[in-house]
Amino acid sequence: MADIRMVFNGPFAHKEGPNYQWMPFSGKMPYPRPGTCPGGTFTPSMKSTKDYPDEVINFMRSHPLMYQAVYPLQRRPLVVRTGTPYRLTTVAVDQVDAADGRYEVLFLGTDRGTVQKVIVLPKDDQEMEELMLEEVEVFKDPAPVKTMTISSKRQQLYVASAVGVTHLSLHRCQAYGAACADCCLARDPYCAWDGQACSRYTASSKRRSRRQDIRHGNPIRQCRGFNSNANKNAVESVQYGVAGSAAFLECQPRSPQATVKWLFQRDPSDRRREIRVEDRFLRTEQGLLLRALQVSDRGLYSCTATENNFKHVVTRVQLHVLGRDAVHAALFPPPAVSAPPPPGAGPPTPSYQELAQLLAQPEVGLIHQYCQGYWRHVPPSPREAPGAPRPPEPQDQKKPRNRRHHPPDT
Repeated sequence: MADIRMVFNGPFAHKEGPNYQWMPFSGKMPYPRPGTCPGGTFTPSMKSTKDYPDEVINFMRSHPLMYQAVYPLQRRPLVVRTGTPYRLTTVAVDQVDAADGRYEVLFLGTDRGTVQKVIVLPKDDQEMEELMLEEVEVFKDPAPVKTMTISSKRQQLYVASAVGVTHLSLHRCQAYGAACADCCLARDPYCAWDGQACSRYTASSKRRSRRQDIRHGNPIRQCRGFNSNANKNAVESVQYGVAGSAAFLECQPRSPQATVKWLFQRDPSDRRREIRVEDRFLRTEQGLLLRALQVSDRGLYSCTATENNFKHVVTRVQLHVLGRDAVHAALFPPPAVSAPPPPGAGPPTPSYQELAQLLAQPEVGLIHQYCQGYWRHVPPSPREAPGAPRPPEPQDQKKPRNRRHHPPDT
């Protein structure tokens, strides 16, 4: 407020000179000074602005601007977006008390129907650091966000578009993971590690095990004794690919500020090495794409995330690469003359189940389920009799889009 008061008590902007440029007004100031409220200390006899002299009114019309500007902290905008495929439409601000001070959390609405949760922290005496905590898709059908309102009592953010209104919680601490390091690296003023989970932080809480570090986000210091669980929570999966085709290994760290690396280990006795981006390997925000698979690509792929000098494994994928000849032979066996099945025997075993025998036993059930759904989508043969009953088609199951990013509470 002191900066605003100084600007409005300063010179007015005035155009003068041959080039008609903006200059500070240095002439005689009319009385009362434009901007002075009537009936105040300096204008006790004036009841309203209708009592102002014509000289003051004419000066206001020709000098509507102040010469000096009101700058934000650090003399730069808090948030800057350049080269993005969206525009910011509205903003709502909430003040949150954390363990190391009070922070302002910005909720930024976009024209693509998302809400970005952002905090701005002082990096040093001259710079500010912007951190995006999360980005949430708030509408089922994307629509530009028009207005947003914060309810401190209900701890909800109400979001409106041209087609509807929805709401989401100001804090969703459980979305940051089940490890102390993930909760600390999130740097969300609403959340803290309580010794067992990432939960809502309240200033009145006196539990000694609460861990929170918004300004620095240092899990090495804050999560002593809890960091061993960070790698235990890594997602482990098994994938199969066919030589010559492509495979995609998914990895999305919870923090947008994390640096991701992929490590490869062919056998347990081999040393892990970092995967370099080349013609056959493409790294994206969602994971790693392997093109033109080779049998030598089989092995263990580990996705690691590093932030603030803290490194942990996000996901491990055991990739098996099958030869094209073996897959073709299993799916399309040569015709053989065999005796007719005995009466009462069940239908013959589908050929894809022979392929399943090449794979590890725990995955046979999943592959069987996948192939059953695949064969249901095969169009009927033209030789089918008209009016023959068709098997029921499975219901579509759409997977929700996920940007790190978690669906809102509605």
